[in-house]
Amino acid sequence: MLDLLVAGGTVLAPLAGTFQRADLRIIGGTIAEIGPNLDGGALPVLNARDRLISPGWMDMHVHLREPGQEHKETIETGCRAAAAGGFTAVACMPNTDPPIDSREVVHSIIERAANLPVDVYPIACVSRGRAGIDLTEMAELADSGAVAFSDDGSPVQSSGLMRRALEYARMCQRPIINHMEDLTMGPKGHMHEGLVSTRLGLKPVPALSEESMVARDLMLAELTGAHLHVAHVSTALSTDLIRGAKARGVRVTAEACTHHFALTDEAVESSGFSSDTKMHPPLRSAEDVAAIKSGLSDGTLDAICTDHAPHAPFEKEVEFCTAPYGIIGLETAWGLTGTHLISPGTLSVAEAVRKVCVAPRRIFGLPVPEVAVGASANLTVFDATTEWTFTRENICSKARNTPFIGSIMTGRVWAIYNHGQLVKSNSS
Repeated sequence: MLDLLVAGGTVLAPLAGTFQRADLRIIGGTIAEIGPNLDGGALPVLNARDRLISPGWMDMHVHLREPGQEHKETIETGCRAAAAGGFTAVACMPNTDPPIDSREVVHSIIERAANLPVDVYPIACVSRGRAGIDLTEMAELADSGAVAFSDDGSPVQSSGLMRRALEYARMCQRPIINHMEDLTMGPKGHMHEGLVSTRLGLKPVPALSEESMVARDLMLAELTGAHLHVAHVSTALSTDLIRGAKARGVRVTAEACTHHFALTDEAVESSGFSSDTKMHPPLRSAEDVAAIKSGLSDGTLDAICTDHAPHAPFEKEVEFCTAPYGIIGLETAWGLTGTHLISPGTLSVAEAVRKVCVAPRRIFGLPVPEVAVGASANLTVFDATTEWTFTRENICSKARNTPFIGSIMTGRVWAIYNHGQLVKSNSS
C-alpha cells in the first residue's frame, strides 16, 4: 500500500458535474482527508496541478487474450495498457482458448488479476464454446463472478437461442452483449460496403448485417424484458433503432468504440491498405460517424469503450485481406475522446467521464467509485486540454496494431491509483 498526497488537483464529480479544487491524502489505500492545501508531512506527493481527478474509469469491452493466446496479450500486459489509458477496471471478452464458459476459467481470470492495480471483470459465454448451440450454465457463471454474457465475435445467429439466453440472463440479473451481425449477409467481408469498398474492390460488410441483428435483438429484449447491451454500435440506423427502443421503454444500453467516432472507411484507402484499419465491425461512412457522435451526445449510446483487440505483429503484418480484425485502443481512448468529442463540443468533460466511469459500471450492476473521505482510493488523474503526439513509446500493450501512431491528440492521462498502487502513465 502506497500512502500518498495528491496535491494541487481539481476533483471532478461526474454525476453532479461539479469541480472542486482539493488535495487528497491517501492512507492505506483509503482517502483519509480531502481539502485545500493539505499537509502531507513525509508522504510522497503526486503533483496534480492543472489536472483533474475523477473516480477511476472502466473499459467495458477489451480482449485480454488469456488464457490461450498469450502471444497477443496477457492479463498483466493488458492491465498495464489499461492503466496507461486511465482505466482502473476492465471487462474482458470470452473469446479465449479455452473460452470463458466454465466456473474454472472465470475463477482463473479473477485470481490472475487479483494483485494488479486494474480490476478485471470476466464476461462469460452465452453458448458453450461460443458455438451457438447450447447455453452455458449461466447461473453458475454469474455466481462465479461473470458480469455479463456474450459470444463476442461469434454472433448468436439463432433467434430461439437468443430468446432463451435473454430469459435466463434476466433471472441472473446480467446483461446479454451480442456482436450484432448477420453473418449470412457479408461473410468474411473486409470493410464497410460503400463507395470506397467498390472503388477498392474489397469484399464488403454491409451496414444491414449489423442493423438487422440490432432490430431482431431489440424485439427479443422487448418481449423478454431482459437487459440487452449492444456492443460497438457502428451505423446510423443502428443508433436510430436503439434510440427508438429506449423511447418505448426497452431495457437496452449501448456502447461506441473510439475508432468508430475517430475514423471513417476512407482510412483504409488513405493508409495504403494498412491492416491496422481493418476491424469488426468495420470503419463506416462519414454519415455513420456523425450519427455515432450524435448518439453519444443525446444519451442513446451510454458508454465509450475501445474493443481493445491485440494481435502479434506477424499476424497483422500481412496483406489486408488475410489480416485478422481489430486494433489496440486502451492507450489512445482518452486522447481520441478529447480530440473528437470534447474539443468540438459534442460532450463536456463531465459527460465524457460519465461514459467511461459511471455508465459501464451501472450497465454491469457494479458500484461506482467515489472520491470521498473513507472511500477506497480508486482514481484517474488526467486533463482534457494537453496536446500530445501518440508514439510507439506510449504503447504498454504487448501488441502494436494501431492506426494512430503519429496522431496528435488532445487530452492526456497522467496516472491512476487503485488498490494502494500508483501507476504513472508513460505518456506523462
